Amino acid sequence: MSENGLQSWMRTLLSYVRSGDPDLTNRQMALLLLVYLKPGPHTVRGLAKALNVSKPVVTRALNRLGALGYLRRQRDDADRRNIFVAPTSEGADFLEHFKSLIGGGNGQGSEKRSQRNDVREPAHA
Repeated sequence: MSENGLQSWMRTLLSYVRSGDPDLTNRQMALLLLVYLKPGPHTVRGLAKALNVSKPVVTRALNRLGALGYLRRQRDDADRRNIFVAPTSEGADFLEHFKSLIGGGNGQGSEKRSQRNDVREPAHA
């Protein structure tokens, strides 16, 4: 990776840490991006295969992302045994904000997001 690429990634991560958004692990972020950027439907088994991790690893990540409101589990109406992983508007908002941080964006609106998160956090505690 070039020095410029590392510098850009460092700036993005610094902006992300300063934004007040919840800290996500690399696995959680990868899972979130898979659900939002790859066509579904998404299952735990399929996501585990895509990430080359076990299903329990995906389940733990989904528990955290679900608690944050970024993803949700949805039962398949055609086969009630299947559970799909679906995006949410909160997750889309989070990724839109994260996208603004990439490439040196200043992440305008981070105070607004932090305030909204402060209000929402107790509901998940």
